Amino acid sequence: MNKDKPIILVVGATGSIGRYVLASGLAHGYAVRALVRDARTAGTFPPETQIVVGDLTRGDTLSEAVAGVDGIVFTQGTYGNPTAAEAVDYGGVRNVLAALKGQKARVALMTAIGTTDRKGSHDWKRRAERLVRASGLPYTIVRPAWFDYNEPDQNRLVMLQGDKPLAGNPSDGAISRRQIAEVLVRSLGSDAALRKTFELHSEKGPEQEDFDPTFTALQADAKDSLEGALDKANMPLDKEPAQIIADIDHIRTLFAG
Repeated sequence: MNKDKPIILVVGATGSIGRYVLASGLAHGYAVRALVRDARTAGTFPPETQIVVGDLTRGDTLSEAVAGVDGIVFTQGTYGNPTAAEAVDYGGVRNVLAALKGQKARVALMTAIGTTDRKGSHDWKRRAERLVRASGLPYTIVRPAWFDYNEPDQNRLVMLQGDKPLAGNPSDGAISRRQIAEVLVRSLGSDAALRKTFELHSEKGPEQEDFDPTFTALQADAKDSLEGALDKANMPLDKEPAQIIADIDHIRTLFAG
């Protein structure tokens, strides 16, 4: 790996979005590092990829993965299983942030549309978002619509904020997996994307060459807030489990310096 290039760690690298993130990261001049549980699953990664073995659900296995990284892209996800969501969607973010031990890095976190709807496992995605905001690290949080349900001519990126009723099917919006990865990677180098939380959709038309005007139009999350801009105030922190509050306090303390 070229040590002169900034290093990004891809969490969820073997998934359907993570593989695109690896390719996009390389295309944009990053050195890419993939976190995997089993090195044998990395056979189809680009040859330039650094493979690091670790278990996202075990913080004591992540020191090598985060060593010297400049950015982290979280693409791991579970759907419909609250127990798995607690361990992976939330616990994975908590464990990686804790493994940094105060080391600074830019973060791009993928969650999902409907993160604030209080349904099913979405609460764990929202708690993961809160941990990223609590860290004080520079971040962008992307809530993508339905993967790859866009039409062939539906490539113009649309970034939305503010909660709205959802049908729970692709009529709520669509975006390609490749474009999700591209937005995550490009956000790492964009001042316009700092502290922005948004849904990612697409509409008919070609993809923008420059994403910054679209990032710029978004409202930034309030400084020191745990919430995304324009999110519903429907998950009071004082009603959260004690362990969640303790996790937030721990992450804040780690990065306080």
